[in-house]
Amino acid sequence: EQALPLLELSGSVEEDYIQIARHFEATRQRCCRLEQDGRLAREQLARVEAERAALEVKLKHARNQVEVEMKKRFRAEAELEKQERKLQLVFESLMGEPWGNKVLSGEQCSVLSAMAGWRLGATLPPGRRSSAVDESCQSLLSHSDISYDRTEDDV
Repeated sequence: EQALPLLELSGSVEEDYIQIARHFEATRQRCCRLEQDGRLAREQLARVEAERAALEVKLKHARNQVEVEMKKRFRAEAELEKQERKLQLVFESLMGEPWGNKVLSGEQCSVLSAMAGWRLGATLPPGRRSSAVDESCQSLLSHSDISYDRTEDDV
């Protein structure tokens, strides 16, 4: 559109050629700037993609670590329940035997009774989580907020 008025010869041919050359130079400079902007944009895109890839690797490692820690927690809770059942059986055996009260002193019986009320009454029903870890706070890393969906890992 800018070149159309230039094609119409208005006066001196030399002035028209000079004006055409100036327009071509302005267009060439604009193309150079656009080429440089494109190169900078491609470099920035490459940096951002590399950073994204690194963050995805960190996310994958974090997910794996969370999974490992949850497995450890479930094993520890299962072991706790097993030990609490053993303790309860020992307590019931001691308290159920007629000789148990004679062998144990009054202080030992009261300690066992207190411990039974404190610990054995707090046994975990199957499937319940231990309350040893305070999960009531609204942590950003709460296990209920973490998605274990692996579909995004393949992207």
